[in-house]
Amino acid sequence: MCHFSQNSLQNSDEMQNAPPGTERDCSSDTSQQQLDAGLSYVSDVPEKPSSSTTPALLHQIKHDKSILALAISSTYIYAGTQGGEILVYTLDTFERRRVLEAHRGSVLALCLSNDNALLFSSATDPIVNVWSTSTFNRLYALWSTYDVGDIFCLAYSSYHQTLYLGAQNTSIQWYDLKAKDLRPRPPLASHPSERPDRFFDSAGPGGVQTPRPSAADRTLRDAVGGQNLEIDKHDVRQFAHYGYVYCMFLGKGILTEAPDEEVLVSGGGDGTIKVWRTDAAKNGAISELYTLEDGREEGESILSLAREGTFLYSGRLGGEVNVWDLETRQLVRSLRTDMGDVLALTYGGGLLFAGGVEGIIQKYNQHYETVSSFKAHDGIILASGFTVCNGKPLFVSGGNDDAISIWDVRDSVEPSQVRQRTDNDLMVESLSEFISYRTVSSLPKYRAACRRGASYLRSVFQNFGAVTEMLNTAEPYNPVVFAKFRGNPATAASRKKILFYGHYDVIAAENDKAKWKHDPFTLTGENGYLYGRGVSDNKGPIMAAIYAAHELAKEQSLDADILFLIEGEEECGSRGFKEAVRAKKDLIGDVDWILLANSYWLDDHVPCLTYGLRGVIHATVQVESRHPDLHSGVDGSALLDEPLKDLVMLLSKLTGSHGTILIPGFYDPILPLAPGEKELYDEITETLLRGNPDLGDPQELAQSLMRRWREASLTIHRFHTSGPDNSTIIPRLAKASLSLRLVPNQTSEQVAKALTSYMQSEFAKLDSKNSLTVTIDHQAEPWLGDYNNEIFRTLESAIMRVWGPTLGGRRRSSVYPSKSNALSPLTPTSPKIPAGDSRPIPATSNTLANSSTDDTASPPNGTSTTSSSQPTMVSRKPLYIREGGSIPSIRFLEQEFGAPAAQLPCGQASDSAHLDNERLRLVNLLNSKEIFKRVFGELPKR
Repeated sequence: MCHFSQNSLQNSDEMQNAPPGTERDCSSDTSQQQLDAGLSYVSDVPEKPSSSTTPALLHQIKHDKSILALAISSTYIYAGTQGGEILVYTLDTFERRRVLEAHRGSVLALCLSNDNALLFSSATDPIVNVWSTSTFNRLYALWSTYDVGDIFCLAYSSYHQTLYLGAQNTSIQWYDLKAKDLRPRPPLASHPSERPDRFFDSAGPGGVQTPRPSAADRTLRDAVGGQNLEIDKHDVRQFAHYGYVYCMFLGKGILTEAPDEEVLVSGGGDGTIKVWRTDAAKNGAISELYTLEDGREEGESILSLAREGTFLYSGRLGGEVNVWDLETRQLVRSLRTDMGDVLALTYGGGLLFAGGVEGIIQKYNQHYETVSSFKAHDGIILASGFTVCNGKPLFVSGGNDDAISIWDVRDSVEPSQVRQRTDNDLMVESLSEFISYRTVSSLPKYRAACRRGASYLRSVFQNFGAVTEMLNTAEPYNPVVFAKFRGNPATAASRKKILFYGHYDVIAAENDKAKWKHDPFTLTGENGYLYGRGVSDNKGPIMAAIYAAHELAKEQSLDADILFLIEGEEECGSRGFKEAVRAKKDLIGDVDWILLANSYWLDDHVPCLTYGLRGVIHATVQVESRHPDLHSGVDGSALLDEPLKDLVMLLSKLTGSHGTILIPGFYDPILPLAPGEKELYDEITETLLRGNPDLGDPQELAQSLMRRWREASLTIHRFHTSGPDNSTIIPRLAKASLSLRLVPNQTSEQVAKALTSYMQSEFAKLDSKNSLTVTIDHQAEPWLGDYNNEIFRTLESAIMRVWGPTLGGRRRSSVYPSKSNALSPLTPTSPKIPAGDSRPIPATSNTLANSSTDDTASPPNGTSTTSSSQPTMVSRKPLYIREGGSIPSIRFLEQEFGAPAAQLPCGQASDSAHLDNERLRLVNLLNSKEIFKRVFGELPKR
């Protein structure tokens, strides 16, 4: 096994030799103050774990293979898997940036150079690969002259530029990278994959050879290139242990007579710990200084090592942790754990973390008392590490449950050593509390929860010094939360006012059938995303906007008044919102701009700005007979006007072929394609097709988007009939629910009247004895913003600065050819499909979400890659899009306050808003806050 603890200790010892300016803030080093603290010699019985010291699971990263090794730099978490991959995750937002196909066998060890510029990996292949952490290219491939078997552990001396490895064949070997260009290049035949295999290449009975497994010959995408290096046969210490060499680390301050000398410490399957002198003059050759033995005739294997100052910790088989004093070379204490074999040891923040086969982590303080014991994995813990990032102490563990867990171990560091929590930390905590309120406006049983959620939201505003008030709506609807952050008092008379609109109510998420991965009302971090009902729609964006205004106010940089109107009935058609706003219009005051964030990107990679929404009319059409429910066999005849038949015939008059709406004059008000709008669709299709050419022809894709965004549509949602549910009933009553999506220049009132009039006239033609009722249940106006105005330009500038270059998509060998004809504007009449033309399947939102580029290869913002299999980064403005959905309040607010509106989508296409497992990417939340902050600060200056 390979464990991160030895790498962490190596880094702390060698930091004094790091180049000037080496970043320490998020690295995996332990402060010298902690290293010098020492442990006292006490032998009290460990106290019972305290639940208050059990760390909080900050985030979890799921994979499909066991996590065998971990290393942490100032930027990334590196994880080695059973499948030979190295996973690379950002340390701040836990996004997966790379999946390196690194080895043909399980990755057993990972090690970083002191400056984090080099990553070393070893596996069961048995190759050591050396990677650049800036480009993720392989720089060197290193192997031994001998067949060493698995390489369990690595240690790198940044000071001497020498790599050490511990192997299955009981040897310790080393390579001085300073001499790499002085040695002859190894012949290809010396590569381990080219050598005869003692099993597969040996002849059996009759001279038959066993076929090699096909996996042995597969080409690895990333383990290519770089300089080949072979360990000289003299740079080997055979039988360094009488057993496998499981773990090692390099450190200073171990020899009392030479505290500045760097020595190697190794643990093996023979149950011994050995301390080796390293000789830089002899290419890093090692010589044994002494052995730590506890007198056992046959000691259990040493599986893991960790160090704190002059104390050394070793993990053994059977759940034993030994504490050694390196000054006296004595065994101080043996701790018995309940975790089985101790496969992972990490020291950090004054505490020792031990993990093993039972999936349990035990924390020990400096008196060897168990501070807490907690279940960390549903399997064996194979690797662990400790780091402090942005003032936040983190413990990271990996196991064979295919998971990496990141724990907030704030109790592990003295309060004086922990920085105050950042606004980003507080924002996520506030969002977590906000999510916990079941603010489901559609279900009466959650009415009290909605009120509590509104009250909590108001308290967040109040804690930041905003003026707040609850705007009551008609019973039984939920209140509107109003808040105002006041700008610079010196400009009170001329201050601009920006209104942010949002909603705190959410769609129901009962989870009776366990379709959610986690409790929908508990914010849960996984794979760089935050999961929870409402996290994307709309609680996450609301919290981002609040914290953006708060930060500007705290920095005394707020030159505008930022107003918030957060309603609790949006998911039910904004019931009571208009009346509540109009009643308190004097309190709200004038508004210069309106901003909302209640929509999503087209895919998962390119930021967007929304400038148009369709309106909507929800209606119920009901046909009712004077007679009761009847039996079709007893009373059915051609003379009987059956309500369901009438309803079906009536609904058939609404649309023609290809969805053409037959209501007279319905298409007359629709606007043609505006000048310059065609270019927006060209940009959209170019970007989407660059990410996924399988979406098809660009013209057809553009037409599909136009049908969804700028053409009206009619949908029949459901039928309902009276009577018992059997096949012989003639129902007395039949009704259907339908909706019409409207586009700008249509008005809901006029379309509602036209619909009602048309249905009545068509029903009269049926000459039926039944009665017709058309009910307009809800209506909302369409919205079309001016994407050339100052609020959109400010948003565009902020997006480009915050997000930087955006993902262009996967490179393909072929790109779908464009048609020679330019994109022609759609006419405001019904669509005409040529005879015999097979229409393409429309690009639905689900299609675009599922076609997004795989995030496993996404590079960080602002970087590029030369690998042909990796996506390109394109510096460009956001996509300007429209949406087919409706937000009832946006057009009302524009008209009521005479101010232009704009919409900033915060979430991605795959966020699953309104669906199971709703989520929001953590980086989207953080970047949205930064965008809001820039807009709130810069828009008033325009």
